[in-house]
Amino acid sequence: MRGRSLTVALALLAALPCCRAVAQDSDYPNRIVTIVAPSAPGGLYSLFGRILGTRLEQRLGKSFVVENRPGASSVVGALAVARAVPDGYTLMIASGATLAVNVTLHRKLPYDPAEDFVPIALIARVPEVLVVNAQLPVRSLADLAALARTRPLGFASAGPGTAQHLEGEMLKRALGLDMLHVPYKGALPALNDVVGGHVAMMFTPIPNALPLIQSGKVRAIGLATSERVAALPDVPPLAAVGAPGFEAGGWFMLVAPAATPQPIVDRLHTELRAIVGDPEVREEFVRQGLIPVATPSPDELRNFVRREIAYWERTLRAIGLAGSME
Repeated sequence: MRGRSLTVALALLAALPCCRAVAQDSDYPNRIVTIVAPSAPGGLYSLFGRILGTRLEQRLGKSFVVENRPGASSVVGALAVARAVPDGYTLMIASGATLAVNVTLHRKLPYDPAEDFVPIALIARVPEVLVVNAQLPVRSLADLAALARTRPLGFASAGPGTAQHLEGEMLKRALGLDMLHVPYKGALPALNDVVGGHVAMMFTPIPNALPLIQSGKVRAIGLATSERVAALPDVPPLAAVGAPGFEAGGWFMLVAPAATPQPIVDRLHTELRAIVGDPEVREEFVRQGLIPVATPSPDELRNFVRREIAYWERTLRAIGLAGSME
């Protein structure tokens, strides 16, 4: 009898940690949640962090604060999150660069995007637009190609290995042009120099350029996506006007460290699906030139990330930038 009682007691003790974990998961969140934006303040990482953090706070009743951790094309922030305690209290806004491009771009990436994070929800697709200085005699991709064959043209970027850099190199290859890459320390300084005529053009997320396009300070030539965008209905995809197959649309999603408890992942996914599906949020995204999405499940998102890694590996090898960064 004593032996049986001891066995039951040990079984109950063994179950206690599990019960505590379940209780903690069901009580989530019971303290402040940090959303890491792996970039300097003011960009799209911060924008999405603020939008999602505010809405999650309203729905879940606890504070969600955005913490900027810039460095090395989002590698610094991503590594910190990959090493964080997987308890749901450290999340990250991740881009296609963070989870897909960096795998091939860097010679040795200190984290594995496919294994070190669990995707929670896809937030939005971020179309990039090719803009030129408004004083250039360029109103189409054909005009740009013709001008580039008569004189050297430079394209700006937010820095080596950024989306703007990769897309510029992709365009060079698609058109067979020899254009000079002019890197800057950030997207806004680069865009300002396009406005000022110090550099001819650049790819940039639509939200960054939309006010400048509308005020005539830069001219939009084409989209890096295969579809038109409501905020710029008259701007065609580059693939349809002389650069066949050109597509380099960005995207952002919310992720957590691997091994984050499934109940927490599921709850956040459900809340974010409702947030991104909210008509007010969707209208705000569309107004800024973003493309809202109906997020797939976390399991489907894992496959999505793997497909994106494979796509960018092929693309970076084709343009000669594989392993070009430490």
